[in-house]
Amino acid sequence: MIDHSLEFLKAIIATPSPSGFEQPVAELYRDYVEPFADKVTTDVMGNVSAVINPEASMRIMYAGHMDEIGFIVHYIDDDGFLFFNTIGGTDVATEIGQRVWVHGSERLQGIIGRKAIQTFKQADSSQTPSLKDLWIDIGATSRKEAETVVKIGSPVTLQAEFARLMGNQAVARAFDNKAGLFIGGEVVRRLKDEGGLHPDVGLYALGTVQEEIGSRGAQTAAFNLQPHTALAIDMGVAMDYPRARPEDQGRLDLGKGPGISQGPSTNPVVFDLLKAAADEHGIPYQLQAYGDKSPTDARLIQTNRGGVATGLLSVPLRYMHTPSEVLCMDDVEATIRLVCAYCRRVRPDTDFTPW
Repeated sequence: MIDHSLEFLKAIIATPSPSGFEQPVAELYRDYVEPFADKVTTDVMGNVSAVINPEASMRIMYAGHMDEIGFIVHYIDDDGFLFFNTIGGTDVATEIGQRVWVHGSERLQGIIGRKAIQTFKQADSSQTPSLKDLWIDIGATSRKEAETVVKIGSPVTLQAEFARLMGNQAVARAFDNKAGLFIGGEVVRRLKDEGGLHPDVGLYALGTVQEEIGSRGAQTAAFNLQPHTALAIDMGVAMDYPRARPEDQGRLDLGKGPGISQGPSTNPVVFDLLKAAADEHGIPYQLQAYGDKSPTDARLIQTNRGGVATGLLSVPLRYMHTPSEVLCMDDVEATIRLVCAYCRRVRPDTDFTPW
């Protein structure tokens, strides 16, 4: 991975983008893809699309959502403590004592507080806390002081940036799904630099919004774009850690390539093309099976208008929706290569009808 690309990944990780507040990351994505795309657009929802071959008759949609889980301030008490709701699904137990950024009129340090363990009663120690038991402490001593920099509706993100672990693993907040957004930017760069995309096949590499609260951005973007085929790239729950039970949902390991999904949410022709591309180019992959609708952007893209031939690639991720998500950079690279290989395999006359 070239240094410029790695710096882009670190930048989007460090930049806040809770659902509904994706604009700072959207700006970074636009700036990164601008030199490589033939066209870059932003729609009314906030989805950003980097396009190669915009006049092509065959349209491929790539969806990597820009939003991350976070919080939003909904009350400030008389002593200046902030009370909040979640944006997206989160594990409350992992948030106690975490440092946060409160994005008010300026960026503020804060801490998620809870009553001290020394004051616990028996019931407290055996129960998982709820949001009503937590608050954010920014050091203010009154509501008036807090409101000079924070307001109702200010978003909040965890303080947990990119760092390397042993081997080629890395840890960060919000790899779900800023890694998927990064992959989209790299696909655009490599297809433009290295070629291979048929001139009558257009790629629309989207950074979608509001996936964590229902894939709203992907739904509206697919309606506007009317793609023939689409790939949703998201994180998959890794099961290669102590006491995991892969028999519950299948096995997905770090370092063995992305998961290629099969089942009702995956078009069979897309699955075959992805698998053939991986086999031909020696790209590692793992097989996944979903018996129900996908919990990703693929779900609503697939059923857009008269239907879209959709595939899902999952980058293995440990500790999803916590402050310290862990992935393997080799899997990110393999996913970039596989998406590029798929796009090069699609032709203007590719028939995605299952026979």
